[in-house]
Amino acid sequence: MIREPTKLLGFRVDAQHREKLEEEIAQRILKNDPCRWLACLNPHSVVMAGKDAAFKEALNGADWLIPDGTGIVLASRVLGRGIRERVTGYDIFKGVHEELNSAKEVSVFFLGSTEGTLKIIQKRMAEDYPIVRVAGVFSPPFKAEFTPDDDKAMIEAVNAVQPDILWVGMTAPKQEKWVNRNKDRLNVKFIGAVGAVFDYYAGNIKRAPDWVCRMGLEWLFRWIQEPRRLWERNIVSTPKFLWMVAKERFRKR
Repeated sequence: MIREPTKLLGFRVDAQHREKLEEEIAQRILKNDPCRWLACLNPHSVVMAGKDAAFKEALNGADWLIPDGTGIVLASRVLGRGIRERVTGYDIFKGVHEELNSAKEVSVFFLGSTEGTLKIIQKRMAEDYPIVRVAGVFSPPFKAEFTPDDDKAMIEAVNAVQPDILWVGMTAPKQEKWVNRNKDRLNVKFIGAVGAVFDYYAGNIKRAPDWVCRMGLEWLFRWIQEPRRLWERNIVSTPKFLWMVAKERFRKR
């Protein structure tokens, strides 16, 4: 059953089952529909968006905003909303490729991360999804904000090879704001802002075992691996997110 997006803490979050969502995205790519894009929502991004209007606008501007966080699913249950399962950016990345690898040749472009990571991704893609051709890759400069010249260089690199799919693997909120700002200038059919998926797929970061994910503890597994990078997300943003959920719950009552 396909569920309609549900409103959660000011965001329109997709509530479809993962398999249905992957199939829908793949079919839209094959039908040459106008460009659509996907973003991921987790408790940390909810909190950050409360302080960054451009980030909130970008998240609400995505065609699919998936519940990529155990906290989002729990909040939905507490608030009586329709989200029943977590859907991660990595799920969509793998699922869409699997759908398209059995259909016809399509092309993808990887924007983000380092040149070394992109080389690993190119090699693995050729092994895992031989029908999905990597049309190009681009490692942008590592900086907090991109200049108009940076944007121009990235857009020209993508459009020069006209891929069907553009995967953007930068940090949030930079990647979402970049996509929202430039999506109309990109000649692609689908854009996925998927953050750390590049590092997962390249093997730079180990994914949690399935049983850890089923218990809702992937956040802890990641934190153990990257304590410095994820301390703010878990120590600062999580309590703020829980307070937001509690306030919404009491407001409804």
